[in-house]
Amino acid sequence: MAAASLSDAELHALVSRVVRRTLGAQPAPAPTAAPQSAAGGAVALGADHGGFALKQTLKDYLTELGYTVRDCGTHSTDPVDYPDLAYAVARLVGSGEAWRGIMLDGAGIGSAMAANKVPGVRAALCYDYSSAVNSREHNDANVLTLGAGLIGVALARQIVQTWLTTAYAGGRHQRRIDKLTEIEKRFLKNGA
Repeated sequence: MAAASLSDAELHALVSRVVRRTLGAQPAPAPTAAPQSAAGGAVALGADHGGFALKQTLKDYLTELGYTVRDCGTHSTDPVDYPDLAYAVARLVGSGEAWRGIMLDGAGIGSAMAANKVPGVRAALCYDYSSAVNSREHNDANVLTLGAGLIGVALARQIVQTWLTTAYAGGRHQRRIDKLTEIEKRFLKNGA
């Protein structure tokens, strides 16, 4: 008996239902089209040499989804330093020139650390559907980091689509976001 072939959207919907049912959460809203506000729906995209190949794949995918991509580099597999590229992505998001940012390196950890040094940035390393949803719903993350050496193309696409289409829940989470912003302001005031 031949297995039925599922489209990416059908697979995404199926996985969403299973995960939410397992976690006891409410059904996810249907993915929306690319936003036409907030820097025109621009997504800053960057990678070090270890994430270059996946960046190229995601660049095409983002374009298919209707987003404007601001490619921050790198543009080859020649060795580069991830903090430089993570800063380029985070700077565009922090300044409001990009609506969201996505950065890839081998594990995603170093890029999250670098991006979170930029005022106004809340970078989150996501590694599955649940972490993508949580980082947006609870933390209003505006930069996504991915470990290109740890996840495959299909999972990366699912995380990216989920992360870009999941709304911030606000409510009880806002006071925590406000506290993150206050910590940032303390250091900006002190010049530390």
